[in-house]
Amino acid sequence: MQQLSYRRHRLPPLIIQHAVWLYVRFTLSYRDVEELLAERGIDVSNETIRRWVLKFGRLYAQRLRRSRPTPDDQWYFDEIFISIREKRMYLWRAVDSEGEVLDFLIQSKRNKAAALKLMRKLLKRHSFAPWGVVTDKLRPYASAFRELGLSARHEQGLRKNNRAENSHQPVRRRERKMQRFKSPGSAQRFLSIHAAVYNNFNTQRHLISRSTLRIFRAEATRSWHGAVAI
Repeated sequence: MQQLSYRRHRLPPLIIQHAVWLYVRFTLSYRDVEELLAERGIDVSNETIRRWVLKFGRLYAQRLRRSRPTPDDQWYFDEIFISIREKRMYLWRAVDSEGEVLDFLIQSKRNKAAALKLMRKLLKRHSFAPWGVVTDKLRPYASAFRELGLSARHEQGLRKNNRAENSHQPVRRRERKMQRFKSPGSAQRFLSIHAAVYNNFNTQRHLISRSTLRIFRAEATRSWHGAVAI
């Protein structure tokens, strides 16, 4: 893993960390972050903020992923259409039963090869096979699972994978704010950072009490500060 260093940057690390946090954590543009910092008397351009996100966002995401607990063994899969330079692409995603984004993949096809590629990526990253998988009725999923020899229970249905479908909502909001992704590579890089930060701060607040929410927020903040520290 690349060493995290703030050397040769004009502004203090706290400002860089806060700018990256604002952009990735909330549905803001680079110019929105520039305005928020300007209101606090910090003069920095939106281009500088973009460079901070590209440079430090990836490192923060790597550190956040290392600190995450082992995900649940019930995995939910779904895929959505996204447009990149007027070309139809598909964003394949997998989440666990807690809403944790396990991984994703941008592919030009909606077929067995794409499903296989995502599943192999998941097995390599997490080093264990799921106990159960939930998908919609897309046939390539079942074919891919059979080829990999997975013994997981496979549930299929129109509404059964709602957890995965709902996880697309933050991505859709970012896609609209960014006026669509510019290339598959840039989309993959940004969504990798976004998923790590989303997982860290995702508390499913509708399922917990206010006191529990405060505890979870404090823990998420501690994890963030640990990831951005030198």
